[in-house]
Amino acid sequence: MFDWQWSVVWEVLPRLIIATGNTLIAACVGYSVAIVLGLVFTLMQRTSSSLLNRIIRELVEFIRSTPLILQIFFVFYVGPQIGLFLEPWTAGLMAIGLHYAAYLSEVYRGGLESVDKGQWESAKALNMSTYKTYSRIILPQALPPSFAGMSNYLVGIFKDTPMLSVIGVAELMHTANAIGAESYRFLEPFTLVGVIFLMISLPTSLFMRLTERKIKQKMGMMP
Repeated sequence: MFDWQWSVVWEVLPRLIIATGNTLIAACVGYSVAIVLGLVFTLMQRTSSSLLNRIIRELVEFIRSTPLILQIFFVFYVGPQIGLFLEPWTAGLMAIGLHYAAYLSEVYRGGLESVDKGQWESAKALNMSTYKTYSRIILPQALPPSFAGMSNYLVGIFKDTPMLSVIGVAELMHTANAIGAESYRFLEPFTLVGVIFLMISLPTSLFMRLTERKIKQKMGMMP
């Protein structure tokens, strides 16, 4: 039978709440980086330069084919050997943002390919610049179909933030592990971490699904 102690819960809860804030910051900042960088990766693969296209495509495949934890270690520990000295927070956010940017670039690519070719031809016939073609015609049509994938990766990046603990970032898992090492009580802190993740992940998933539905309804993509 589990030796559950409520006194331990009330003692460790304030520290876990603070750590939750750090986790949310890491997830939000990392996801913001991934959203922007992922779109950059996608657009760079659609330029007229075949060399640039190939370089970015291979970079994206390399990132997608290697574990996130390896990329975190590489940025933080190998970075200084090439002159890149970063604090744990900065290194962690850079690694997690870069990792998910590679995945989001594929989501964006699928969205762009879903746009009817006639839209591109119409923009070209009107002599629109590349910037206006993407910002006014293509992206507004490509992003709604991409929203489901983008939502999944938002939840995924939140659940992957515990990997940042390997370089000392004080997020939820790192704090729970520290509490357990101090008190020799791991049941309560790790259980609370699981509950906190559920309390954040489930409402976030529901909110993103409702938002996706509302966007598609507004654009006439569903009744």
